[in-house]
Amino acid sequence: MKTFRHIFAFFVLLAAGVFAFAAPNAAPSSADVTHLHVQLVVPASNLKPGETAKGGLYFKLEPGWHVYWKNAGDAGEPPHIKWTLPDGITAGPLEFPVPQRLPVSTLMDYGYEGEVLYPFEIKTAAGAKAGDAILHAKVDWLVCREECIPGKAELEAVRTVGPGGSSVDPDASLFTRLGNKLPKPLPASAKANFQPTATGYRLTLETGKRETEAAFFPADQDVIDNPSPQKVTPTAKGLTLDLKKDASFATNPAQLRGVITLAGGRSYEIAASAGVVGADSAAAPVTAQQPAPASATVPVAAQQAAPAAPQTQMVFTGRPGSVPPPQQRGLAETIGLAFLGGLILNLMPCVFPVLFLKGLGLVQSSSEERGKLRLHGAVYTLGIVVSFWVLVAALLALRAAGSRLGWGFQFQSPIFLLLMASLLFFLGLSLAGQFEIGLTLTSTGGSLAQKQGYTGSFFTGVLAVIVATPCTAPFMGAAIGYAIAAPALVTFAIFTALALGLAAPYVALTLQPAWTRLLPKPGVWMEYLKQAVSVPIFATVIWLAWVVAGSYGAVLLAALLACFLLLAIAGWFLGRWPAKMWSTGVAACFGLGVVLLSIYGANNFSEVKLDTNTTAVVRNNLYISPLWQPWSEDTVQKNLSAGRPVFVDFTASWCLSCQVNERVALSRPEVQKAFADSNVALLRADWTQHDEAIAQALEKLGRSGVPAYALYTPGQSVPKLLPEALTPGIVLDFLNGLPKTSASARK
Repeated sequence: MKTFRHIFAFFVLLAAGVFAFAAPNAAPSSADVTHLHVQLVVPASNLKPGETAKGGLYFKLEPGWHVYWKNAGDAGEPPHIKWTLPDGITAGPLEFPVPQRLPVSTLMDYGYEGEVLYPFEIKTAAGAKAGDAILHAKVDWLVCREECIPGKAELEAVRTVGPGGSSVDPDASLFTRLGNKLPKPLPASAKANFQPTATGYRLTLETGKRETEAAFFPADQDVIDNPSPQKVTPTAKGLTLDLKKDASFATNPAQLRGVITLAGGRSYEIAASAGVVGADSAAAPVTAQQPAPASATVPVAAQQAAPAAPQTQMVFTGRPGSVPPPQQRGLAETIGLAFLGGLILNLMPCVFPVLFLKGLGLVQSSSEERGKLRLHGAVYTLGIVVSFWVLVAALLALRAAGSRLGWGFQFQSPIFLLLMASLLFFLGLSLAGQFEIGLTLTSTGGSLAQKQGYTGSFFTGVLAVIVATPCTAPFMGAAIGYAIAAPALVTFAIFTALALGLAAPYVALTLQPAWTRLLPKPGVWMEYLKQAVSVPIFATVIWLAWVVAGSYGAVLLAALLACFLLLAIAGWFLGRWPAKMWSTGVAACFGLGVVLLSIYGANNFSEVKLDTNTTAVVRNNLYISPLWQPWSEDTVQKNLSAGRPVFVDFTASWCLSCQVNERVALSRPEVQKAFADSNVALLRADWTQHDEAIAQALEKLGRSGVPAYALYTPGQSVPKLLPEALTPGIVLDFLNGLPKTSASARK
């Protein structure tokens, strides 16, 4: 009993140390980081109950670098701020000063150079508790020049809640100098309207006097062609501004909303529609763009002139290894492809560790009677089928709620990654010989030993599904894409076929006991084999840790390593005092600590990296080189409009098949030369973290997971899909049909 008290005290101290490590440290009010200085500005020294104070997020940038407006333009992302505030204090959203037009190559950004202050309001409730209040903010941003770098910082300001107080310098001077840069509402005497034209829109503004200068900044993306010149024509009472429509925008908007700047530094928020609009409409909140009904504000002639949006589809080229799209296949063929995909999934790197485990179980069961072997196979199959059904039910529920998630989406959750890596690490410790997982249970009675065996077969099937889903095998991706878009019963039928394909090899062995004669006789060597099986298990753990570090940063990786330490201690208790209820209880407490630390770490330590649409950056362990640019639908369309073919690699750092294809095919010199000879723009769509735009693009291609490879050709609205398992020959075969550039012809 004395030993138990010492052990319990040790656990309490260790848990206290872990949570002390997890406790956040006090943050400064400013930070000097790459290419900028960022500061949390709160001019008032006291926050008075029942009143509203002003605050701001201040950036001072190195020459040539910029941050973004709420509509970043052709590329970029505005800053974001997440608050942790005391009860009774709330902070409003960031407000955006009047931006600048910032040309970057052939594109146009909207943002700020030099310095900028994003204001916000701080509201203090009448019943707020008096005393010091800590205003804690997590800030992230994107700072760009020719390349873009995501940044983040945690900032704090401490202010007293109560009456009295005076301004605090230098915050007050910053507000005096920069706090008046917000656009004003359009005056009641002014009017704004627009009319569609053959190439875009004509915006008319009446201010009561002749205007000679103007620039319009749209609040909604993809409405106007941002780089195009804006032609100003003065009128007696104002001006007209001719704007070119964005090539991807097929309909006319209900309103042109945004900010217009005039001579003398004047700037106004406007919401111009196809009729005269005054100050009331101008003050309307800016929301996501909604297309207008055709009969409401868009003239009939304009409706007829507006081109129809091209629909992205797949093309079946008939090349070896290609898979025809779902629209060209019947249900029976799709089910067959799903079964074949499940079979091939057994060969994917993600599944190897689980197959080793099941193979070990086969060796241990080779001396059992035929009925027991078949029952093991049936239970293993049931575990796989039930797991697929649960995942399909979740996907269908999310689809019904409007979400777009794909196969492997659970690997986009940091909590799942931490718990999965911890589970496999704990399993690896058991296989390596630190402890026996089932020893405590088997000691409670011989009757439970057989139940343990079937339970193990069931949950081995579950584990196979969980670990297998990041790698969609050849022929499998198209079937899944068809299933997710199909009615629920069809979806369940296709995924059941997929599950049966995954289970088929093991079931075949259990149905043909004669084949088990090829397996060695049980003996001492089995213990060595079990320990050897821990090697691929630990290799999978390393892979998961690599995904965590690349997707969410080194701090969350440290939390994962702390989880491994807790599990190693738990395993030591189970191995040192086997088959003891108290040691099992202590190990369970450590396991609970792992769960809590995983949840806390995922919510507080994740360094989510921003997407960019620029050149060379490292994201999610995928190096985006000058040859490979980050994907966006707009980038695809701009390259096609310039007459350049586009190759899109839909990938993720947690997808081992993607990494294999990258090394085996896409990075080969002869493939890269072929891309260059055909002047192909190379885009990489990184789905390591969930991205709604990428999910929609995959859905249009009839796919719901990665890898996926699409080749777009100018003049054709339908991309060609490459197989999910690539070789240099397959890629070169697809590229041979593209025209060569003049540079390659001279060679």
